[in-house]
This record gives sequence, C-alpha cells and structure tokens, in this order.
Amino acid sequence: MSLFLDALSWLGDGANWTGPDGVPTRVLQHLAITAAVVGISAAVALPAGVLIGHSRRGAGVVGALTGAARAIPTLGLLTMLGLALGIGLLAPMLALVVLAIPSVLAGAYAGVQAVDPATTGAAKAIGMSSRQVVFRVELPLASPVIIGGLRAATLQVVATATLAAYTADFGLGRYLFTGLKSREYAEMLAGALLVAVLALLLELALATAQRQAAVRLAAPGRNPSQRTPDTREKEPA
Repeated sequence: MSLFLDALSWLGDGANWTGPDGVPTRVLQHLAITAAVVGISAAVALPAGVLIGHSRRGAGVVGALTGAARAIPTLGLLTMLGLALGIGLLAPMLALVVLAIPSVLAGAYAGVQAVDPATTGAAKAIGMSSRQVVFRVELPLASPVIIGGLRAATLQVVATATLAAYTADFGLGRYLFTGLKSREYAEMLAGALLVAVLALLLELALATAQRQAAVRLAAPGRNPSQRTPDTREKEPA
C-alpha cells in the first residue's frame, strides 16, 4: 500500500509533468508509436485479410501466419532486432508490427468471410462489380469485426510499447526502465499505472466505435436514440 501511495505522490508532483521527460510528453510519445505501429499493421494486414475473406481462399495461410506470429516472444524479437539494427525506434516498431498484424489480419478475414454469400450474390446480380461488392457490401457488413481486430491489436501494442524504451528514450517505458535502474519503484509503478489508464481509455474508445458500427449495421441511417414512430392506424372508438 505504501508503494502505491508513493506512486500516487510521484504522479502528483508537478515536476514530473513538465519538460522533455514529463508525463504529457511521454504519453504523446506512447500514443505516437502505438498509432504508427497499428497504422502500418493495418496497411499490411487489412488488404490481405479482405482479399482472402472475399475470395474465401487461403484460410490456412491466415491461421498459420497468425499462429506463428503470436508464438514469437516480443522481447526476444526486439533483442534480436536491436542487435541487428542498433539503438533507435526501428527495432521496437518492427517487433510491435509483428505483434499487431495477426489480430488485424484475423479480424479482416473473419469479418469479410462471415458475410452471407447470398448477400454478395444478390449484389452481383444487380450488376455490382467485385470491387463494388467489397467496398459497398462486404466492408460495411464486416466493419464491427474489423474494428474488433484493430481494437485487440491496439491494446496489445499500447501495453507492449513500453519495450520501446529498451532501445530508445521514448514513451512511458522510460519510467519503468529508469525506475528499475535507480531502484525508484514508485516511478516504475507510476509508469505502469499510466500505461494501464491509457490502455483503458483506448479500450473504451474502440469499444464504443465497434458498438456504433454494429448499431449502424442493425439500423442503417437511423439514429439509435430515436424511436421509430408508430405509424399504424388507430382503430375507431
């Protein structure tokens, strides 16, 4: 309990909220690397997942890639990349991209593959091209599952991005590594609390986005807060 109070005292110290090592700067750095990694992962995995889901070919490849990538220990991969690439952000970013790709790929594939073939068949029957079917039918219907994959990847990355401080002076992980080195355990715990709070906030934001996507899918073009008016004719008294 005393360590927890010490961590809260550290967070309440105004000196820790200013300068290049202050909490706001570190939080922005942590968000920046998380956004960059998830963006790169989405650019690689989303098209591949959508293509595989649309063609319904290569499901075994998705399973093999996601299983293999998840089996790789991130810290071990980061150490290997750090030795090969040296100090800087490149090594942790590559390691985090490997961590994030499986969730994004699986979400894109599963969402598109789950679309009812009768729906896509009807779209083709009215003259839609394959491109139109993907962008105007499959992607909107798959959006809740796709967002779910991005949500899982984001939470994994924001929690693991502390490892960026292993090879670079970047992000909230500096509080953990600096605290460990100097035995300032209150600083370590404060850094861990900041990462936890950041992860919870991102979880809430992405869960809301996923829920809104599902609501729009269930009732497209209608505000969920508005009730459908009763248009039935009243029977004469």
